[in-house]
Amino acid sequence: MREANHIVSLILDEMGRMVCPGTPTMRFEERAMAMCEEFGVKPAFKGYRGYPFALCCSVNEEIVHGFPSDRALKEGDIVSFDMGVVHKGFYGDSARTFPVGGISGRAENLLAVTKESLMLGIGRAKEGNHLSDISRAVQEHAEGAGYSVVRRFVGHGIGRKLHEKPEVPNFVTKGSIGVPLKAGMVIAIEPMIAIGSGEVEILDDNWTAVTKDRSLSAHFEHTIALTREGPEILSVS
Repeated sequence: MREANHIVSLILDEMGRMVCPGTPTMRFEERAMAMCEEFGVKPAFKGYRGYPFALCCSVNEEIVHGFPSDRALKEGDIVSFDMGVVHKGFYGDSARTFPVGGISGRAENLLAVTKESLMLGIGRAKEGNHLSDISRAVQEHAEGAGYSVVRRFVGHGIGRKLHEKPEVPNFVTKGSIGVPLKAGMVIAIEPMIAIGSGEVEILDDNWTAVTKDRSLSAHFEHTIALTREGPEILSVS
């Protein structure tokens, strides 16, 4: 799991280095595929439930599952990359959102708050806590900053399958504390936060999820292992 997620992190590092105005998003897909070949891993998303690419590339109001295409990034955009690989039968999964050139102060703050929400959630991933402790940390920070949590999509367990139990929501459901957290669990925590409404619309490609009001959305994700010493982020370079 460490190796798989380390490879994902290296691919996302490369995606970040490539981000600049004028770059077609398909170029990121081509590089991600090439790096999978270099590392001898299989792209986890390509063919998963019919998804046609290795990389999810979502721009501005696109929340998740955006298709790489001939669309060129523009100054002031934000772009999120969600990447997964299969390595020796185990999955890695992580996502980051990057600025394209200079971006607005509102967009900068959205990225900062979304990443902070993720890290606060990770900080609650300890033995003796429950899933709701992670969810509450994410939700309170994001909503406290005036943003909306996208509720249509959630985090998940991960291991020999890409999506395993338990689901890891970014919000708290009244009356539910979720499963108790135990050492040995591996989960992917992935806040998706919108400046405006958190309501979702799926485009005609049946994959790309956008904010219904077309407001900016950011996405950060880490795969973490729960150890007796606390949470360990696996998706790091």
